[in-house]
Amino acid sequence: MSQLSFTQHGMWIAARMGAATAYHMPVVISLAGAPDRSALAKACAAVVERHPLLGSAVRESDGEPRLVPAAEPPVLESADSIEEVVTRPFDLGAGPLVRFALVGGRTLVAVAHHLVFDGHSKDLLVADLAAYYRGDTPEELVPRDHAGAQRDRVTARMEEAAGFWAQRWHEPADTAVAGEVLHSRGAADGEVLEFPLEIPGLDGVTPFEVLVAAVHTLLGSYGNPEVVTALDLSTRTEAEAGHIGPHVNELPLFSRPSAGTPFAQFAAELRTELRELYRFREVPLARAVPGIRPHAALAPVSISYRRLPEVASPLGDVQWLAFNHSVRGALQLQIAHGPQGALASLRHDPLELSDAGRFADDLTRLLAAVAREPGRPLGELADFSSGPLRAARTPETVAPAAPAPAAHDSATAAAGDPLVEEVRTIWEQVLELTPVGLDDDIFDLGGHSLTITQIIARMQQQLGLEIGLDDFFDNPTIAGVVAVARR
Repeated sequence: MSQLSFTQHGMWIAARMGAATAYHMPVVISLAGAPDRSALAKACAAVVERHPLLGSAVRESDGEPRLVPAAEPPVLESADSIEEVVTRPFDLGAGPLVRFALVGGRTLVAVAHHLVFDGHSKDLLVADLAAYYRGDTPEELVPRDHAGAQRDRVTARMEEAAGFWAQRWHEPADTAVAGEVLHSRGAADGEVLEFPLEIPGLDGVTPFEVLVAAVHTLLGSYGNPEVVTALDLSTRTEAEAGHIGPHVNELPLFSRPSAGTPFAQFAAELRTELRELYRFREVPLARAVPGIRPHAALAPVSISYRRLPEVASPLGDVQWLAFNHSVRGALQLQIAHGPQGALASLRHDPLELSDAGRFADDLTRLLAAVAREPGRPLGELADFSSGPLRAARTPETVAPAAPAPAAHDSATAAAGDPLVEEVRTIWEQVLELTPVGLDDDIFDLGGHSLTITQIIARMQQQLGLEIGLDDFFDNPTIAGVVAVARR
C-alpha cells in the first residue's frame, strides 16, 4: 500500500462528501474502422499494466486512505450508451479507477477517476492505446513514487506558501454572471454548452493568460468589483512527463478589473501575479491556509486550459472534452486548444446559471474585440455598467446555512468527563501533541483534513461516535465535537 499525494487526498475528501460524477474524466473515441476486439482488449490491459495507478483502489485504514491494487483488473466491456459508461459510479474502495467499454461496436469510451488522472493523462492514454493496438511497445517508463516525491516538494515549500496566501486568500464572495448570482462551490448535476473560441495572440502573454484576462474582464463587467476564479494548474515535473496521474492543483486567482485599464496592461499584470502563484503551484491551498472547508471548487467560477496533441490519433476521432454530466462549482470553463483552434466546454449548474449562452456570446465577442485592438481599455471592450442582479435560485432551492458553532460548548464538555478524556486521548495521539485543551482549535494546532479523517475514524472505531466532516469543520475543538456527539 502507498500513501496518497496531498492532491489525491483532497479529491478523496471531496468525493466522500458527495461529488457525484464531477471527478469522472471520460475520453470518447469514434474508431476509424471496425475494431479487432481482442487486440483492443489487450491494448487496454497493456495500458493499465504500463500505468498501474489506473488499476488501483483507495482503501481506508484508521482514517488514512492508501492506494492498493484493485480487487479485479479492468476489462473491455460492452455497453448500450456512452452516458451509462461515463456516469456509472466508481467503487473507490474496490477499484479499479478506470473502465473501458465499446458502445455500438465502433465507439471506445475510457473513463478514469480524477484520483488517478488529469487532462494530460488523456493524451497519454490515447497515444499508448494506439501504440499497443498497432502492436508497438512504447518507451519504457521509469517507476516513480509520485505521491512521495510530491509530498517532499510540497513540505519544502509549505512555510513560504503559507506566507504567500496569508496576503491574498479570503473566502470568495458570490459571483455575478450575466445578470445572475452564482453561489455554489460544491458538485452538482450539470449541463454543457460547447462552442469554438478564437484566442488571439498577444506579445509577451500566453494564450492561457489571454483567456484568463478575458474571463476576469468579463466578470468585472458583470458588476464584480473583485474577481476570483479557480484555475487548474499542471504540476507535472520532467520526470512525470510520460506518467498518467493527477498531476494538477486548483488554486485561486484574484483581480480587480478597472474599466480604464488597457487590456494588454491588465493581461500583463495578471501574468505577473500568475508567475508569483506558479512558485507554489504544487501546494494545495488547504495545506497552506488552515481551516479551509473542503469544496469541490475553490470559487463559483473555474477555468481549465490545455493544449491538444499536434497530430490526430490513428485510432479515430477523439472527443477530448467529453461531458461527465456534472459540474464543480457553478460554472466550469474548460478549453482544449488544438491545431484547428480552441474548443470551449462550458459546464454549469442550471439552478445557478440559467443563461449560459449569454456568457459564451459575451466571451466570444470580448476576445474578438481584443484581437482587433488589445490596447483598448476594458470598459470599451465590455460594458461595465451592469444592471440590477437577480439570484437564479429561489429560497426553496438554496441550501440552508451551516449552523453556527455553539457559543459555550465547553459548558457541556467539562474536563474529567470520561467521554471528553477519551476524545482528548485520540486527538493527542493523532496530533502527536499534548496537552490539548478543550477549546483549542484543531487548525491552530496544525491539524488538517487528513488528521481530521483519522480522528473521525478512531472516534467511530473506539467510541462508536459518528461525526461528519461538516460537523467537525463547524466545531473544530474537543468541546465542540463532544457537544455535537451528544445532540
